Amino acid sequence: MKQKIALVTGASRGIGLAIAGRLKKDGVRVLVPTRQELNLLSESSIDAYFAGLKYPLDILVNNAGINILGSLEGLKDPVISDTLQVDLLAPLRVIRKLAPGMIKRKYGRIVNLGSIWGEITKPGRITYTMAKSGLGGLTRALAVELGLHNVLVNCVAPGYVNTEMTRQNNPKKVLEKIKKTIPMQRLCEPCEIAELVAFLCSDKNTYITGQTIAIDGGYLCI
Repeated sequence: MKQKIALVTGASRGIGLAIAGRLKKDGVRVLVPTRQELNLLSESSIDAYFAGLKYPLDILVNNAGINILGSLEGLKDPVISDTLQVDLLAPLRVIRKLAPGMIKRKYGRIVNLGSIWGEITKPGRITYTMAKSGLGGLTRALAVELGLHNVLVNCVAPGYVNTEMTRQNNPKKVLEKIKKTIPMQRLCEPCEIAELVAFLCSDKNTYITGQTIAIDGGYLCI
């Protein structure tokens, strides 16, 4: 992994921070733009960031995401548009910026951070499930289109992870009940997600593409 350059979005905390740290451990040079540098809600910000990028990128991890809970009756248009923009449309637009260079160099590793809520759902997750389901479809479509060029595209779908977002959306008592529904009886740690992502981004991965891989302690099995 020496000399490889990666971009990890949403790397200021949680899963993204763990992924960036794990890739650095492998000797990867990791770009972790702030929201001021790369605002995924803004197409002009995306254009400006990549126009100023001085290095060809080998690895992309689309990790940034938002998950605003809300029922159908209370669902506001800004929540719909913002969630779809950050969780689905921005990853596509970022890939569209980087894919030509990866195709030219005949090398690329792209990992999209999905969610088990793209496979199943529960009340209050309409827009999040929409976006993460779409991200799985985007992953499959791009894997087919880019496979000939040795650009591998995969999606990692975490279950309940011990992050700030999980704690914001689930009070402590609720989390304790949730743990009992997971076969492994605990939440996933961000470093465990990072290990899987690091493998998919590495030269050790030579043939896995187009897959959505759940890392959920067995939650989807029940």
